[in-house]
Amino acid sequence: MTELKPGDKVSWNTSQGETQGEVVRKQTSPTHIKSHKVAASKGDPQYIVESDKTGAQAAHKPEALKKR
Repeated sequence: MTELKPGDKVSWNTSQGETQGEVVRKQTSPTHIKSHKVAASKGDPQYIVESDKTGAQAAHKPEALKKR
């Protein structure tokens, strides 16, 4: 997969269907979003994305995201 960068437009699948949003940052260390633990690391990074529809942020593994 191509390296994503902040501002890239992406889509991903949810239980409600496909969602679209924007990459906020690449996360390479453990963190929390609301009460959810994000187990990111340098060897297993995740991307923090913001939903276009709700403005909510979530963490996703690179393979779950499709660049638009």
